[in-house]
Amino acid sequence: MKARAALLALTLPALVGARPPMRYQPDPSSVFAAELAFNRLAQQKGQWTAFRETAADEAVMFVPQRVLAKQWLKGRADPPAPVSWTPSAIYVSCDGDLAASTGGWKRPDGSVGYFTTIWQRDRKGEWKWVMDHGDTLASAREAPEFLIGKVATCKRSLAGGAPRPASPPPGRKAAKGEMPTAPRDESLSWNAEAAADGSRRVTVRMWNGTDYETVIDDRVAAAP
Repeated sequence: MKARAALLALTLPALVGARPPMRYQPDPSSVFAAELAFNRLAQQKGQWTAFRETAADEAVMFVPQRVLAKQWLKGRADPPAPVSWTPSAIYVSCDGDLAASTGGWKRPDGSVGYFTTIWQRDRKGEWKWVMDHGDTLASAREAPEFLIGKVATCKRSLAGGAPRPASPPPGRKAAKGEMPTAPRDESLSWNAEAAADGSRRVTVRMWNGTDYETVIDDRVAAAP
């Protein structure tokens, strides 16, 4: 029994170290749930409080210039009444680690607009937003009858569909006994180009198996 216990003690760390990296289902409904929780938090605790609590450390937003969200939001008082929003379309990468949501928002004064938010899973597997932007509209966009949810075609794969070997993040080597992080699938990509006058363009592209398809193309005019 002692010999068996000793053998288990030696092999268990090796088994734990050999465990493959966590993979998530590319599920648009999980992003929709994150959006609903985000909006509910804004209604209950305050708009900027909700933004602070759900932002990734590197998150950016536009006010209208591009800013680091947590720096801009730090200590900022919540508006008396928050904006409310509902996503109408959600796009998720094949590996389930990156997503884009877009939809409409409404302020208490009746003004309306649209938003696009980029979501990324953190180390705990929770969705955190990494980019948020939007603009006002003269009238609300026509919302689809049902939520649109699409998953990109896998891009990073070997022949036969096997995943590519994992590798550590750029600039860091995997520690002894640590499973390297799998590379991003790159089946979903986004870009935000902003000018000094406050104008910007945000695009999201999704791999369809043969090429990248633009699924979101937001263009915001310069601030008046």
